[in-house]
Amino acid sequence: MVMRQWWGAAIVAALLLTGCGGGAQADGASDKAAVLSEDQVRDVLPDDEAMPGWKRSARPTAVKMNDLYRREACPIKRNAGCEDSRFFGASAFRHDGNAAYVSFLMIAYDSEEAAERAYGVLWDGHYGEKAGPSAKSLELGPLGDERDARFGTSGFNGEPGAVTQTRVGTTLLWTESASTGKGGIDQEKVRELATVLADRSRQAQNGDAVSAGLGG
Repeated sequence: MVMRQWWGAAIVAALLLTGCGGGAQADGASDKAAVLSEDQVRDVLPDDEAMPGWKRSARPTAVKMNDLYRREACPIKRNAGCEDSRFFGASAFRHDGNAAYVSFLMIAYDSEEAAERAYGVLWDGHYGEKAGPSAKSLELGPLGDERDARFGTSGFNGEPGAVTQTRVGTTLLWTESASTGKGGIDQEKVRELATVLADRSRQAQNGDAVSAGLGG
């Protein structure tokens, strides 16, 4: 899979939004999961402050889920996985120093049960395939309530690419990262990016100020 095409699929969703304005239960997971509002979804998505050293490609944006965004977020089996979804959001960044790219995507659901039902549908049917056919499973550690990741190559010359999916309470979260250079994205960076997004979602659902960021 050509890296440019693989990354393009992720960034298109983020830019579209801008224009319009599995593992087991983790130890210590909070039981305070809340249904998020549109503004809270926007707050969860990493912003400039959360991503020191990176440059924003698409600002954090959240939209009410409708037919258009169901096709973007859940492009399988008549949009399976988007049942009882409320909002879709995205932000994206690039790192000029190491030619890396990352997009953050999320769906907020009406309930924790709805997010749990959607988890396997979307990972097995779509997101789990986005790091390429030769990608290998990547262990994320005790992140969120459920988590999966794959790390592989996204270009002809072995450039790295990765996708992660995490469920935190009432939300499903994704990072899609790639690099035009072999050192731009590694497994530790993938874990760090997924952790930032998961921590921000947990903070929002616990009613705390959303402040998690890289290096924080």
